[in-house]
Amino acid sequence: QVRLVEFGGGRVQAGGSLRLSCEVSGADYCRNLMSWHRQAPGKEREFISSIDRSGTTTVMNFVKGRFTISQDRAKNTVYLQMDSLKDEDTGMYYCFSRTCDVWGQGAQVTVSS
Repeated sequence: QVRLVEFGGGRVQAGGSLRLSCEVSGADYCRNLMSWHRQAPGKEREFISSIDRSGTTTVMNFVKGRFTISQDRAKNTVYLQMDSLKDEDTGMYYCFSRTCDVWGQGAQVTVSS
């Protein structure tokens, strides 16, 4: 069984930065393909970025150049570095094991201008 726990959410002013962490415990193969998603109030959950075991990443255009996904396999942790945050980045951010179809509990990010 795999468990995902997000850390690092909070409130920040527009233009600021936050780093989210996702600690993964459980079956190692569940870390083969990890991703971050977010859900803004009143909207559907959307994909942001993914990273596989080799470190190959995918990132959506609406955050490209501002958000960076990375991983520390020794710490079983996936990160999402978020820079130049905008009001529209406000939402609940979720870590997801695409290999094992398991979600974290989410971390709230609030950006205010």
